[in-house]
Amino acid sequence: MPILMRLLIGIPLGAIVAILLFLVMRALIAMGDVSIDEKRDAVRVDIRPEVEEVTVMQRDMTPDKVKQVDPPPPPPEIRKQKSIQPTESLVNIGGEIPEFEQPDLSKSDISFNVSDRDAQPMVRIPPVYPPRAAEQGVQGNCIMNFDVSPDGVPINIRASSCTSSLFERTSIRAVEKWKYAPKIVDGAPVSRTGVVTQIDYQLAD
Repeated sequence: MPILMRLLIGIPLGAIVAILLFLVMRALIAMGDVSIDEKRDAVRVDIRPEVEEVTVMQRDMTPDKVKQVDPPPPPPEIRKQKSIQPTESLVNIGGEIPEFEQPDLSKSDISFNVSDRDAQPMVRIPPVYPPRAAEQGVQGNCIMNFDVSPDGVPINIRASSCTSSLFERTSIRAVEKWKYAPKIVDGAPVSRTGVVTQIDYQLAD
């Protein structure tokens, strides 16, 4: 809102308020003195001087007679037995240390090569039973073919045959989570091809 509009509205309102206050003050002055009735009875407050007697009940704090209790007998004394020190020296008891010939550890006699071995399963997580097969009561198996990498991971996973197509996808997903100890040849891990395994699907009774 512009300042000019505020002035045009504010000045008349202020004048009206001032005139109203002037009229109210004039009316109060015209009323004159107000008489006060001085014949009202004074309020008197009486306090009773009498004090009521209060009876205080005292408890009997005399202790009861304490029964005399005989103290328990002292514990029996245990005599410590002294060990007899050996009269012979440790050298005579143990005997002399036998002499051994120092073995000849030449590089040609030591071999750190790990023996060859085939790929071995370490972790085999069972597959999840397909819900559709469980609802229909379908049971069966899948023959799985895959290779094992030098890191022990199944690769080239495929289902060669399944009694029902409902088991193929869950079987592949299960084999992907398996872990193998890789095949070792001349002490080095190599790939293992042509691994065949069967996954069975049986409903619980």
